[in-house]
Amino acid sequence: MLAPVLAVGALVGVAAAQAQAPLPDWPARPVTMVVPFAAGGPVDVLGRILAQYLGEAIGKQVIVDNVPGGGGMSGSLRVAQGPADGHMFVLGSIGTHALNQTLSKNPRYNAATDFAPVALIADVGLVLITRKDLPADNLAEFIVYAKANQTKMQFGSGGAGTSSHIGCVLLNQTIGVDTQHIPYRGGGPAMADLVAGRVDYVCNIASTVGQAIDAKQVKTIAALTRERSPILPNLPTAHEQGLKDFDAYTWNAVFMPKATPPALVKRLNAALVAVMDNVAFRERLAGLGLIVVAPERRTPEYLQTFVANEIEKWAVPINASGVKED
Repeated sequence: MLAPVLAVGALVGVAAAQAQAPLPDWPARPVTMVVPFAAGGPVDVLGRILAQYLGEAIGKQVIVDNVPGGGGMSGSLRVAQGPADGHMFVLGSIGTHALNQTLSKNPRYNAATDFAPVALIADVGLVLITRKDLPADNLAEFIVYAKANQTKMQFGSGGAGTSSHIGCVLLNQTIGVDTQHIPYRGGGPAMADLVAGRVDYVCNIASTVGQAIDAKQVKTIAALTRERSPILPNLPTAHEQGLKDFDAYTWNAVFMPKATPPALVKRLNAALVAVMDNVAFRERLAGLGLIVVAPERRTPEYLQTFVANEIEKWAVPINASGVKED
């Protein structure tokens, strides 16, 4: 009986030694942030700001790699299947890690189990914006026009399964219209076609439309959250304009490959928390209408639960709408 006991003891000793073994220096080289959308869109804008401040925090360059396609699933899948050495992560969103799990007929990954969650970064509400010559100046007029013209109206989005897609799906469902969805490879291209008048409206975050609004190239109709946008404080919410408790938003968070060692996840989390505590970073995000999440919402454990809850929450309106994407 002594030999098995010694064997077990030896195994325990080896496991303990491995657990205490120092990890290699991190980061040992530049790290890659995959942005799963086209350059110029809202996630890309946030990603480039985050890359600057995170690079300063970790002492290595953070390379932004735009991998658009599949409503953000192409880039996210690259990270899910990527090396788990702490040098690659994805800047995900409500679209890549919640909405597409129900919207897609065949999701390319399980957002709740195929990643190592690192940290929730920011929340941001959506805004309803139309082409500048659409004959509606407020939500009530927009609803009347949409009901009368829904067979020929089109709305653009940053891609199937993105927040800009589902935000408009939820709006259409709430006001009782059915218009054609035109998906783009990012929020930037969708806005470009809205300005050109090729689509009638988008449901996008305010940071992507500021220049177009200032130049009077588009119309703002309503903030689609319960509270007004911090950068469009004079724009009434959908709730204020009669759609009680209507709330369409997005969020952004960082995820690493599933097999990434927990110690490396904690190191990146600590660096991201330091960035979120940076006043200059917070001010830059506020200028884009993004709100850095509170300290109690920044842990990997919180993000794990949050993603699971968001998948469940948004499955209800998506299933009710009947919208599915291949």
